[in-house]
Amino acid sequence: MTILPWRATSIQVRSERASQAPDNAAAAEMIKRNQARLIGLIERACASEQKPDLVVFPEFAMQGPPLHMKVEEWIERACSSIPGPLTEPLQALAKRHGIFIAGNMFEAPPEWPGRYFNSSFLIDDQGEIILNYRRVNTAAFPSVHDFMTDYLAVTPQDHVFPVVDTRLGRLALIPCGEIVIPEVARMMMMQGAEVILHPTNSKRTDAQEAAKLSRATENMTYLVSANVAGPIGFSPDNTIAGGRSHILDHHGNTLAFQEDAEESVDVTAMIDVEALRRDRRTDTGLSNPLLRARYEMYVPYYSAAKFYPPDTFRDAPMVDTAQTRANIAATRSNLERANILDPLPPGAVEPVAPSAH
Repeated sequence: MTILPWRATSIQVRSERASQAPDNAAAAEMIKRNQARLIGLIERACASEQKPDLVVFPEFAMQGPPLHMKVEEWIERACSSIPGPLTEPLQALAKRHGIFIAGNMFEAPPEWPGRYFNSSFLIDDQGEIILNYRRVNTAAFPSVHDFMTDYLAVTPQDHVFPVVDTRLGRLALIPCGEIVIPEVARMMMMQGAEVILHPTNSKRTDAQEAAKLSRATENMTYLVSANVAGPIGFSPDNTIAGGRSHILDHHGNTLAFQEDAEESVDVTAMIDVEALRRDRRTDTGLSNPLLRARYEMYVPYYSAAKFYPPDTFRDAPMVDTAQTRANIAATRSNLERANILDPLPPGAVEPVAPSAH
């Protein structure tokens, strides 16, 4: 089936942080306001002359981040299942307008009690959840890597880094800072991903933009990135701005971009999946890295890489993100043994850990 060019739009929307509410009731009202603001912008995009076929909204735009809340407190305050009460209005919206909606939220699945995940999901044009990617690489939030053995025992391999085949092409989702982890996008490309959807909630850095460009070009995928408007979630004093929503093609060309952090539906562009498929097949030059990758040479190095310890919360879920400090200490030791980090001089103190993102 030939896929005609279709329109993607990044929804750059402001977000209140439920973690800063005085109690759970006030947090619920914040989440409702965030959801209403998001739906309003999607409605605006759909009413425009450039109605999208797919929209992407920012990472945890409906809830904000936990900001040092204990795991059980955050689950009770802001998390829900997928599908669930946070996705259902979006599912109805997608069905009503016949569009795809991609986004991100903190999920507390009933099958994994006491755990929450940073989850990126895709709703199809019939209002069904057709993809849910639970973020693997986190700084301190819970991850499926924390109980990897049990998770992989019941999760099909193609659901760990999922890709879904749709009438728009083969789609995948990567949240926020995971865009700087090349392996995540590579796993998705290896399963056929043609368009990477990137809900983010990040400060404006050249490194982030370079990572977006790199993931698009090295995997020959389109990339649709939606950042939060106003201050990012990890800016308690509201001084660090979001913005820079960005759409790139499979050669790294910018199709749409917004520098400022104002609310907007103006980052919109046409996605030509058939052009991508043609270039992947017929481009035999250096601009097609897929035809030149020799993955077998890397297998011994990856097999020997034992750095961040898996299964550290297999027996019991994480209670407090501060518990990950032991994992960081173990990872530093492993990196020292591999001559990637130099040992600290005697008496030196480790630097303070960054934000839990």
